[in-house]
Amino acid sequence: MDHSKHARLTVAELTAGVLEGATIYGPGDEKIGSVSHIHGAGAATEIVVDVGGFLGIGAKPVSVPLAQLEFMRDDDGDVHAVTSWTKDQLKEMPEHVDR
Repeated sequence: MDHSKHARLTVAELTAGVLEGATIYGPGDEKIGSVSHIHGAGAATEIVVDVGGFLGIGAKPVSVPLAQLEFMRDDDGDVHAVTSWTKDQLKEMPEHVDR
């Protein structure tokens, strides 16, 4: 997928309603996870990504800073993100636990 032609989301669009469920693509354009939910606001925003598993079962939630993801909308209007993290790097992170 050529992400360079996709429209980047504005700061106003970076809301839970828009981002939850978005697919995350790694450096080789492989699907590495999806957005579970978000925490915080502004520069402190953390994105909880479900990594691994199948259809959401057995996935490991990890938290990454919003700045590590570039959110965009494809030609069909679907929101997704790209990152330099690999699936293996995300799987090595500590599991996110909501408090």
